[in-house]
Amino acid sequence: MEQGRGGTADLAGASDSSPLSAAWAVIRTGLRRDCGARTFDGWLKPAELGAFDPDSGSLELVMPSQFMADWVRSHFGERLQLAWRTTLPVVREVRVVACEGGPKPAPLLILDEAPIPAERKAAAAVHPRPAFDPRYSFNSFIVGKANEVAATAAKTLAEAPTVTFNPLFLHGGTGRGKTHLLHALGQRFLELNPDALVVMMSAEKFMVEFVRAIRENDTIGFKQRLRSADLLLIDDVQFIAGKESTQEEFFHTMNEIINAGKRLVITSDRAPQDLDGIAPRILSRLSWGLVADINAADLELRYNILLAKLALLPGISMADNVVDFLARRLTNSIRELEGALNRIGAYALMTGRAIDLQFVEEVLANVLRANQRRISIDEIQTRVADHYCIRKAEMVSARRAREVARPRQVAMYLSKQLTPKSLPDIGRRFGGRDHTTVIHAVKQIEKLRASDPDIDAAIRLLTRQLEG
Repeated sequence: MEQGRGGTADLAGASDSSPLSAAWAVIRTGLRRDCGARTFDGWLKPAELGAFDPDSGSLELVMPSQFMADWVRSHFGERLQLAWRTTLPVVREVRVVACEGGPKPAPLLILDEAPIPAERKAAAAVHPRPAFDPRYSFNSFIVGKANEVAATAAKTLAEAPTVTFNPLFLHGGTGRGKTHLLHALGQRFLELNPDALVVMMSAEKFMVEFVRAIRENDTIGFKQRLRSADLLLIDDVQFIAGKESTQEEFFHTMNEIINAGKRLVITSDRAPQDLDGIAPRILSRLSWGLVADINAADLELRYNILLAKLALLPGISMADNVVDFLARRLTNSIRELEGALNRIGAYALMTGRAIDLQFVEEVLANVLRANQRRISIDEIQTRVADHYCIRKAEMVSARRAREVARPRQVAMYLSKQLTPKSLPDIGRRFGGRDHTTVIHAVKQIEKLRASDPDIDAAIRLLTRQLEG
């Protein structure tokens, strides 16, 4: 069965209609299309079918010289292997070898144009520079405790000459800024690396294009277009859950990008360990890099975002108490916060009315009803008791010791601020106390917040915890 290099096994035979010859013709056509005529003619066209061992599934491709064999093996070895496995599965291994009859001159005329630039041109043609939104920059991204790690990591990956983490996995709920950071990262990377190839797509688009490539027998081209990227941005990776073949390709794409020292950023609506239907090896690979969560924006961050967005709306002014009202009431997402602000601005310009609390409540009536979080007094008592390390039962007890009375006053104050309950209702929930006791507690805490930084910090923390 075995023949010398340059010949073929029985499966190929001498006829062009043999399975090996037919498969080779299909593969050559695909390579010429993906790599460009000049690169193909100079490096891959001289390759000839060699010996085939049906027992091991090993096929030799014979090159005119050792130099060309080494070069093609280095630059096209994996691509050839994938092409043969896809086109003719009986071929499980491809060995690129040199002809024993004596080396032929290497194609020196094209040595100044290596195939990688040609591949990058092909990839750039299929994946033109992403249409990044110029509004989404690092300068316009408001940073707070909820997103500080994610923002810093994204900026580092975009700007640092080398990074110690790869990939970067950003996760958080809808409307928290993942897309903003993706656009900001991509734009900043291109500013510093104008000739770089950046590819951004959703995981859903990754799946659709991969399936199309399989149907059109263009999986090699699909792989090369993605793996040529210097920066690959994949949004909403949770959408490939349960798609085994897509996950297989995604895993290998991740490995190629990372092992080549390129940069990879992936986003999801949840942490890797919470992704159901994703292969364990993908989750493990994701966890090798930096996993950064974007939490729900706290009150302070929402307030600062509103101020920043308000500054970009010409002719719109808003009192501090209105901004504070919006920051407290709209807690679902930053996207909703921005939408509400745009709506208020539009209605104000159309009606000519001043933006006060009554106006805002009228314009956002439906939104405010949907966002109303029912914080209960019981929840407040539990949270405050935990914070001050006392038993929850002390909230309704008759004890007046300072270590109990102060937390009880804090809980009354928060009940007045965060619930629609009346003063008598609040008093009844604190051991049947009179409404005047609640009034005294509220005034006492307000006074302490102005003079005691520790009390003020505790109130802020408890408010964030209860609202978020």
